[in-house]
Amino acid sequence: MLIKKGAEANLYLEEWHGRKVIMKRRLTKKYRIAELDSEIRAQRTVHEPHIIHRAKESGVPTPVIFMVDPAEATIIMEFVEGKQVKQILRDLSGEDRISLCRTIGENIGKLHRNGIIHGDLTTSNMILTAQGRVVFVDFGLSEQTMELEARGVDMHLVKRALQSVHYDYVKECFNAITEGYRKVIGEEMTEEVLKKVKEIEGRGRYISER
Repeated sequence: MLIKKGAEANLYLEEWHGRKVIMKRRLTKKYRIAELDSEIRAQRTVHEPHIIHRAKESGVPTPVIFMVDPAEATIIMEFVEGKQVKQILRDLSGEDRISLCRTIGENIGKLHRNGIIHGDLTTSNMILTAQGRVVFVDFGLSEQTMELEARGVDMHLVKRALQSVHYDYVKECFNAITEGYRKVIGEEMTEEVLKKVKEIEGRGRYISER
């Protein structure tokens, strides 16, 4: 059953060996030469599970990968039972909301400390399970780098997601995320990343004003 159509891939909820799984299939791009398209999709199909495994090693909850098929550009992974943070953030008490956002910040810090950039850090790509774990999903745009710019973009994406969906709580939520991030990555680097976020926001304003 198709549950999400994306620009790069479609997600299907399927039964696989008696368990619910997510089947992620990367889409063919007609504008690319067929051989090149197959090669790119195969590379990205291998890259994503590798990053997910590295994120898990870094202490960030991620889905379990069951199978990778580069030829078919398909990944079969655990279906994470829970709710998107996007869906439930507004319904939490103030204390629970702050606590959740701190945990999110700590997880982002763990990724960045280990050179992992998620690339699509929105509250839609974070699942809160019944056990209270925050599972990060959809690493399709992820990369491995220690660059400050990439870290700034990741944090900027989180802030922008809060502004667009959770505008009532942007300040308190982003402050709590920053607090959790600082705890893991340290004061100095956090300040550098926050400066970069402001710079990126300034670029956006400049472009929109032109």
